[in-house]
Amino acid sequence: MYFFHAVKQRLSALFLIIILILIWEIVADHLNMPYMFPSPSLILFKLFDIHEILFYVHLPATLTVVGIGLALSTILGVVLAICMHLFKILERAVYPLLVTSQTIPIIALAPIFVLWFGYSIWSKVVVTILITFFPITVNTFDGFRSVSSEQKEWFLTAGANKWNLFTKLYVPSALPSFLSGLKIAIPLSVIGAAIGEWLGANAGLGYFSRRMMTQFDGAGVFAPIVWLSLIGITGFLLVTIIEKYGFKWRRTR
Repeated sequence: MYFFHAVKQRLSALFLIIILILIWEIVADHLNMPYMFPSPSLILFKLFDIHEILFYVHLPATLTVVGIGLALSTILGVVLAICMHLFKILERAVYPLLVTSQTIPIIALAPIFVLWFGYSIWSKVVVTILITFFPITVNTFDGFRSVSSEQKEWFLTAGANKWNLFTKLYVPSALPSFLSGLKIAIPLSVIGAAIGEWLGANAGLGYFSRRMMTQFDGAGVFAPIVWLSLIGITGFLLVTIIEKYGFKWRRTR
């Protein structure tokens, strides 16, 4: 019964996507303004037409930015979450700053990073870190805080020391929350990379989209966006699969 229910949900989502694409196609054909509002079929043809330069030149550049930025953001976020968990004074000092940092529009800071780092990869990496750092840190820290006092007392009664508490209670409790933060951070990392490339780069999907805009090529603007969307969806699905098969105990409980 569960299998058929899941299949029904996926078919419903697929049906809705097809309907929306058909509406888009009809409206775009009616307006007949491909330089501003290209149809899905025109975008698809453009993807095939420029697939070599996108796949072999600009896609690797964007994936490099996303990979480095997400890796550094994960390391820094997890380390900071652990430090805030261990030192309450650090939590009280840093947590408000984390929240405040999210009120600053990243797109306003991106040109500053271009001035500091030039058109190198690091200006895009810093933008990606800033936009993904918050969900990883906060979700991981909330995972540490989800441990109840009853659980902690049970471990202490069993003779656990501080290291046992951290590795066998706090870390397993925080892992699901960490993965939830990572699922949010992956699409955001794609956005951060695209913003950085849009404002200053020599290669990348965001850079190519901006270049096509200056040529009034509507399909060329949308074609890299399709790849950006695929990167975010693929990363999200990978983390979802890890969460589904690596944390069966969580669903059972």
